[in-house]
Amino acid sequence: MNKKIRFESIEKLFKAILTLQNVEECYRFFDDLCTVQELGAMAQRYEVAKMLNDGDIYTDIVKQTGASTATISRVNRSLNYGSNGYSIVFERIQDDE
Repeated sequence: MNKKIRFESIEKLFKAILTLQNVEECYRFFDDLCTVQELGAMAQRYEVAKMLNDGDIYTDIVKQTGASTATISRVNRSLNYGSNGYSIVFERIQDDE
């Protein structure tokens, strides 16, 4: 776990997010919390992670998402050496399908 992000304010934010009960509530909360650009950047990183996890190559990811190779590399590093957060989500989404 990355100790650099362990702050009381971040924990409060995460707890607030965990109170959201559906996608509509997420839209409403994140619309208030984030700029369109911030939300777009997070969504893009998630899409890049999903594509990397599915075995897609950088050139295809760039074409489909518009992400820079630097962003793709950063996400790839998280997938390979991070806290396994993406893996948890991918597994749970797959279980729901």
